[in-house]
Amino acid sequence: LPIVPVKLLIHYCGSRTKYDAEGEIDPQQKGGDLSYKGRRIPIYGDCITFRNEQIAFLEEERSHSSVGYQSLYNSATYIRVGYDLFREIRILLTVGQPPENADIPTLEMHIALLRNLIVGSGARLLEIPPIPAGYTFIACLTHDVDHPSIREHKWDHTMFGFLYRAVIGSLLGVLRGRVPVRHLFTNWAAAARLPFIHLGLAKDFWYDFDRYLAIEKDSDSTFFVLPFKGNPGMTASGPAPQIRASNYGAADIAERLQTLVASGREIGLHGIDAWIDSARGQEEMAQIATITGAKNIGARMHWLYFNESSPVALEKAGFSYDSTVGYNQTIGYRAGTAQVYKPLQATNLLELPLHVMDTALFYPDYLNLTFEEADRRIGEIVDYARQFGGAVTFNWHDRSIAPERLWGEFYAGLICGLKRKGAWCSSAGTVVSWFQNRRSVVFKQTGHGLEVARTKIDSASGKNFPGLRLRVYNLGRTGENSSQRYVDSALSGDTKIRLDSSSLATHN
Repeated sequence: LPIVPVKLLIHYCGSRTKYDAEGEIDPQQKGGDLSYKGRRIPIYGDCITFRNEQIAFLEEERSHSSVGYQSLYNSATYIRVGYDLFREIRILLTVGQPPENADIPTLEMHIALLRNLIVGSGARLLEIPPIPAGYTFIACLTHDVDHPSIREHKWDHTMFGFLYRAVIGSLLGVLRGRVPVRHLFTNWAAAARLPFIHLGLAKDFWYDFDRYLAIEKDSDSTFFVLPFKGNPGMTASGPAPQIRASNYGAADIAERLQTLVASGREIGLHGIDAWIDSARGQEEMAQIATITGAKNIGARMHWLYFNESSPVALEKAGFSYDSTVGYNQTIGYRAGTAQVYKPLQATNLLELPLHVMDTALFYPDYLNLTFEEADRRIGEIVDYARQFGGAVTFNWHDRSIAPERLWGEFYAGLICGLKRKGAWCSSAGTVVSWFQNRRSVVFKQTGHGLEVARTKIDSASGKNFPGLRLRVYNLGRTGENSSQRYVDSALSGDTKIRLDSSSLATHN
């Protein structure tokens, strides 16, 4: 190895290099599962293992062969890791993980491993953790508005699907012990009222999604709204299925949307073609802007249509963020992270990944979970968020609190549980703005040491949001987090923190 004046050298590479000793490298393999402190880290690129007896901290799961070891070289700590970290991150942020690995926050595991290697060597490390001051993690509350009115559905697949699930599906659910009896009676009563709803003699129980205001109380949320009715849009290879077309457009529910805006909620675009055509994206965004008066508008694509070129198309159209990267069929980490990130193809657009969708939890064609099972699965994701930080993004569709789904009680309990666990619950635009604040932090070398400052960015909603914290590892001080080897300091407003060799100094 070259002689460099460092105390710690970490070397990532998924193939043999000239610095690796002869006979100590096993044949290269594509992908695999690694084990680090009892947790799995999937690898999607090239990976190699080492035949040596030095200190191994990372193993290939099946063979238990070393994928990472530590040694001394020229008085420095030398750490060799048998995969390409940057290629792994690129794959996660562009291609994403397959559904079978959805429950693993792979990118967070890579960060944790790297952090532990640096901190374990005794080197000082500074970071702005993705955790708002005063909270343990972020819960981003969102709603896709797909079917705001059952009166708009006459003799179509949506109406017949509702009747089947309300009448037959509810009965089967009760017989199998998966649906409460009271839900059966509620759904049967709703099915009986359907003719009167179409005649205008009864209230449309789907046109009541502003009930979310009562459930969420003082927590903000985002409603992603379809711009135009009757347009299924395009796929990468041609017209999308006609079933993708909506029976409403944003103009049809303009009054209700303005009520939500007046209540402090954010309205975003539930895009049709914005993911593939920037000109159409501008037309779709203009429809939302005309109704809401908003200047900064975010997007989530209908049916989660997305590809590697989508960030460029959305940025060119003028969107401030996107929240499409997630799974239809399961819950978890498609991008391997709960952090807001900038897609590699974009310049300014930020991606707020989607983690938990109600239909993925409860639909028979997807996970088909009971409420108890869903609560456990969500709890696992929340536990990771409390450990690593970041924003867990939830998508509860507009009609999911109404018959025939009746998932409103579960959602209300979910909100209460998130707050009990220390979550800051807010809308997509505000959460993205908080991460923009975090990204604005500047580290400057001065004559007094290292100075940390930030540039204040107002939230998209015009409301204040929690501050940031500076975390310093191996500062040489003891305190409440001394067992974790770090010290936290508040970083809010125009506060600056100066770090010298052994202390922190705060000034405005």
